[in-house]
Amino acid sequence: MQRVENEIERLINECDYEEVKELFNKLSGGKRLRAKLILKIADQHKDAPLLAAIVELIHAASLLHDDIIDESMTRRGVESVNATEGSKIAVMLGDILYSKAFTELVAFDRSIAETIASSVVALSKGEMMDVKMSESFNSDEKLYLDMLYLKTATLIESATKSAALLVGKDAESYALYGRNLGISFQIIDDILDITSTEEKLGKPAMNDYVEGKCTLPYIYLYEALDGEDRVRLVAAHAQHISKKESAWIEAKMKEFGVIEKSFMLAKKLSTEAKNRMSEDPSLLLILDTMIQRSY
Repeated sequence: MQRVENEIERLINECDYEEVKELFNKLSGGKRLRAKLILKIADQHKDAPLLAAIVELIHAASLLHDDIIDESMTRRGVESVNATEGSKIAVMLGDILYSKAFTELVAFDRSIAETIASSVVALSKGEMMDVKMSESFNSDEKLYLDMLYLKTATLIESATKSAALLVGKDAESYALYGRNLGISFQIIDDILDITSTEEKLGKPAMNDYVEGKCTLPYIYLYEALDGEDRVRLVAAHAQHISKKESAWIEAKMKEFGVIEKSFMLAKKLSTEAKNRMSEDPSLLLILDTMIQRSY
């Protein structure tokens, strides 16, 4: 991972603009999940750290743009760039990171470059879908999962697939692993937004619903309700939720077991991925750790 951090630093320095360097250094690196996956899959390849650095720059750029769209004032517990510098600077910083990543990406084999580049198109589509879907209550599970794949899972999928391509492993099996990991990870996040505390989340519980995001538990609850209860749930969408209303939603979710149903889908996807990676304990551990976050 230190080699990845060194590559990231080199790429940022090559942008040759002190403002970019200063702003990037203020960003929280996060878990570097995508980079770690690439290193685990292609650990012996000399270009794996550079590929990991490229993917992390792309991920950072997508988060900068995501914060602008969501008007988020914090990211990983610190003030976002759009909060401190304004949206214009945040957009341009994201554009610089994307552009630098693509400049380096063209040096890789065409199949790897196409895998990463196509995922950036997909995640941008997913972001647009997410914005459009937040305008009204969505009860379509397939539509939501399609958006989730595009917005969240596709870059993880491309990281695992491209790493496999780099070292001649079964690219499709590793792609499935990355795709299922990404979708499962987000479903668990959806659950935690409802079941966790404000102290742990760094934001109020059920904040997704207040922001207009109709996540899987709400879709399952809508399917279980009827009549006036359905109307009541939809009426609370994208609104400030009172304690009374949040308690009602929580009680109905418990009544119909929608949290458990959501978790079982994440578990099913995780198990499918584990079956394809049964000979790689380190990748299995990542799946187990991700699933265990919810309970």
